[in-house]
Amino acid sequence: MDFSDKTRKFDVRTEGVEISPREVLLAIYDALVEKGYNPINQIVGYLLSGDPAYIPRHNNARSLVRRRERDELIEELVRFYLTHHRAETERCP
Repeated sequence: MDFSDKTRKFDVRTEGVEISPREVLLAIYDALVEKGYNPINQIVGYLLSGDPAYIPRHNNARSLVRRRERDELIEELVRFYLTHHRAETERCP
């Protein structure tokens, strides 16, 4: 066998990469749909309880959801909702 005396370096590129709350929500939504779950119910279950078991491991969704705090995800949802509905009401007389 040929063993090298040089130390090998293992580089995990995803460790230092920041993922936005929006990207997390979209990724877990897609994973839930692919697995046949009701994504809204499952995401609400997770946000209310903090139990990651509501999110599948499929496509690394459970790991992704743990990379952001629940309040950051809720903040993203509220911000999007209000921005979207504010624009909608301004268009309607």
